[in-house]
Amino acid sequence: MGDNGTVYHERQRKQLCALHVLNNLFQEKDAFTQKFLDDICTSLTPSRFMNPHRNMLGLGNYDVNVLTAALQTKDLCLIWFDRRKKVEKVDFSKVKGVILNVPSDYKLGFVKIPFDFKHWYVIREVQGAFYNLDSKLDKPIKLGERQAAVDFLNERLKDEKTQLLIVVEPSVETSGSWYMEDVNS
Repeated sequence: MGDNGTVYHERQRKQLCALHVLNNLFQEKDAFTQKFLDDICTSLTPSRFMNPHRNMLGLGNYDVNVLTAALQTKDLCLIWFDRRKKVEKVDFSKVKGVILNVPSDYKLGFVKIPFDFKHWYVIREVQGAFYNLDSKLDKPIKLGERQAAVDFLNERLKDEKTQLLIVVEPSVETSGSWYMEDVNS
């Protein structure tokens, strides 16, 4: 959590949304650094010229493998959410956060670049309320209680290019207890 009980929120710079996701998830400025994520990229693919896990210009644009490896250093797991399941059945009391990967336009001035860019951001609970901690926002947006978060996520999943990833502890991943199979909805 940020200073004075406020919600910590990093703003977008370069293509470092994955870094911002991690720091916003942990509510800590330097939970991770760009150098740390770059080192993960190098360990995943020790190539000096081109690394498939990040932008070759060093601007970020990290992939899911980097997020997964970074979370593992904090003893957390990343679970891909199968959109055939129901968000209503996610047991948010066992979830550290929800990471979204969404289509994103990239523009130079008013000109849209014709590439398929993706953007990472996190939704998490802080002090009993869920927040959208998208680094492209000027400040975090309070979604409210659990149902508001479920509605927000369901709305985002209407776009078939959007991916949802659940952050949990290893025991929760192993047991599958993050998802309540028996809940009717």
